[in-house]
Amino acid sequence: MKVLLINGSPHQNGNTSIALSEFARTLKDEGIDSETLWIGNKPVRGCIACNRCKEKSGRCAFDDDICNSISARFAGADALVVGSPVYYGQPNGALLSIIQRAFYSNGNDIAGKPAAAIAVCRRGGATAAFETLNLPFQMMNMPLVTSQYWNIVYGREPGQASLDQEGLQTMRALAHNMAWLLKSTNGKPAPGRGDEPWTPMHFIR
Repeated sequence: MKVLLINGSPHQNGNTSIALSEFARTLKDEGIDSETLWIGNKPVRGCIACNRCKEKSGRCAFDDDICNSISARFAGADALVVGSPVYYGQPNGALLSIIQRAFYSNGNDIAGKPAAAIAVCRRGGATAAFETLNLPFQMMNMPLVTSQYWNIVYGREPGQASLDQEGLQTMRALAHNMAWLLKSTNGKPAPGRGDEPWTPMHFIR
């Protein structure tokens, strides 16, 4: 089994990477592979609600950034972990754009698979960013993997996250819980709605 990790920081080897690496090392000890994808620091497009992805077999209509490269990994992953720095109490905007576009264009390949979010911050706003990252998972029937605390690691300057002993312990506990869930389900996605047709209800008719 394999867990896909997304590093949503513009700094490839910053504090978000430290948190994800601690998770990945523990996961490896559990006998589960992982792959980390960095979103990079180049411009990322936001969704323009064109719906053209529905004509492109699971690919966003915009093919000039990393979004499609990330969503192409969904099918081969048994679970997803997304890590982000905190900006003004929110996740990195580029990461949110990628998640929104990837889930909308290729959500069937990730739906029902376990997921977890990790927020990395200097001081405050982490819980709000953490909640924001979890919202798309819940809409995709993805079981949320928990830890001994909210999945938060602290650090401002590069490398300071390695000094947050409780934060790193939280990452290890998260990895153990992820491994337990994957092994307990043999990597099988949650059934979600199953064969029951979706019944959308619009409040303005």
